[in-house]
Amino acid sequence: MTETYEVIVIGGGAAGLSAALVLGRARRRTLVVDAGEPRNAPAAHMQGYLSRDGMPPAEFLAVGREEIARYGVELVRDRAVDVTQDFAITLASGSVVHARRLVIATGLKDELPAVSGVAERFGRDVLHCPYCHGWEVRDRAFGVLATTPMSVHQALIVSQWSKDVTFFLHTVAEADLSDDDRRRLSAAGVRVVPGEVEGLVIEDDRLTGVRLAGGTPSGGGTTYDREVLFVAPRAVPQNELLEQLGAELRETPFGAYPVLDETGQTTVPGVWAAGNAAGFAEQVINAAGAGYRAAATINGELLMTDLDAAVRV
Repeated sequence: MTETYEVIVIGGGAAGLSAALVLGRARRRTLVVDAGEPRNAPAAHMQGYLSRDGMPPAEFLAVGREEIARYGVELVRDRAVDVTQDFAITLASGSVVHARRLVIATGLKDELPAVSGVAERFGRDVLHCPYCHGWEVRDRAFGVLATTPMSVHQALIVSQWSKDVTFFLHTVAEADLSDDDRRRLSAAGVRVVPGEVEGLVIEDDRLTGVRLAGGTPSGGGTTYDREVLFVAPRAVPQNELLEQLGAELRETPFGAYPVLDETGQTTVPGVWAAGNAAGFAEQVINAAGAGYRAAATINGELLMTDLDAAVRV
């Protein structure tokens, strides 16, 4: 049997819970399908969210789940694996649920560079967002691992938090740096080091250095003392459900994301996207705002649809 909800929110992060909160308060029968894989799980704290600065992400989500429960919103720990054009959603458990409207808040996954130690330290002293973590590691010895020519921008940005920044070109050739890149890196005081990075040096459970490849017959090249390493993970949007629904996607340097209107509605009527399912750079506070906006729009649309149907009858 298929159970029907007015709105199903797929994804239980900041965007999904925010949408569910607004919908629950609007007395809409709402279900949140949460696979339990938040993007910021490796981080000990989240920053930049007014009134919640420094709060652990897991605690933030736990509070959010408690809040939506007060308004009758249901939450199931499961994964949506298939969706039809009439919004019948099959879950990994085998259950099927149906909705009048959908909010896709499935986020994205970060694929880290294949450098020894990076994955193990990610969220601790291997970081990706200076706005999220820069203040906490300010004035330490920074490294930036280049993976694309766009990594220059990251090296320049993090120089606001430290005057000791080393830019490891890694897989980027020196020839790929433009004249403007070189001038800006020099003006920011960023040291540029060519050569591929082999791995990180970890001592007493903390990052102490970045080691280049090669150099000796036994392996291992020059080591640079560093306390923090910034990396740019490859973003992998979790957009499979949007593709199944036929939503139009736009290609960006950070993956393919849905084309949206100002409320977050996709090109598929009745389907909204919010948070990192809608874009790479959505921080927690932005994701929550997008979920709120989508939910308010959905509630109004459902109301008008039902009123118009009643008039026709």
